[in-house]
Amino acid sequence: MPPDDAHADAGTGPASRAGTGVEDTLDLKLSDEFLALFGEDTPATTPATPPATAPSGTSDLLDNPAEWRPVTTAAGVFQLVPVRLDRDLSVISRWMNDPAVAAFWELAGAEAVTATHLRPQLDGDGRSVPCLGVLSGIPMSYWEIYRADLDPLARHYPVRPHDTGIHLLIGGVNNRGRGVGTTLLRAVSDLVLDNRPLCARVVAEPDLRNTPSVSAFLSAGFRFSAEVELPDKRAALMVRDRAHRAQL
Repeated sequence: MPPDDAHADAGTGPASRAGTGVEDTLDLKLSDEFLALFGEDTPATTPATPPATAPSGTSDLLDNPAEWRPVTTAAGVFQLVPVRLDRDLSVISRWMNDPAVAAFWELAGAEAVTATHLRPQLDGDGRSVPCLGVLSGIPMSYWEIYRADLDPLARHYPVRPHDTGIHLLIGGVNNRGRGVGTTLLRAVSDLVLDNRPLCARVVAEPDLRNTPSVSAFLSAGFRFSAEVELPDKRAALMVRDRAHRAQL
């Protein structure tokens, strides 16, 4: 990550924002035959038909991020703490109004704008969990851990069951441009893989124009998989594979 570029850590916004009407959430379960037919990075020629409801028997679709333990990183002790609207709205809204963040998240404005983005996740079925990133006891970043296979993103790449996606922004300018984003990207993707045994891949879709952000993902052990045309951006599909995590 270039040390003088704040945009590398400013944030990678979601492809389809809850509550905006860009795309609805997706209920998708792929068969073993589908997975055998289409390789890891081979586009599907026929879109899967999602069932009418979310998979049954999954009371916690993300294996309860609230219980994921803190981890020690080169930047300090880091923990994901699920968002509480009454406690966290003002700080998240302030971050969203930072021009470097707003350029990619497009959620600048009054606190109500951020609240409208958060509420569908907080009131939903748990397929997306918004979290504060707390570093050495200080909230300094915002994360969304989401089921990519149950998200509209799944319409745009050859998804696999339990693919888990991440969105992030680094809130304070003092934590940007110093490699903190790369450190935390690796830490959070490790948390996903450690706590979600059925998840074989962590994915992300930063804006393709945000070269420093793509570089940060690469430095954190992700690989560039494909360019993906999403409703609101052309994205770089970044993938971190469980099978290769120790090699990168």
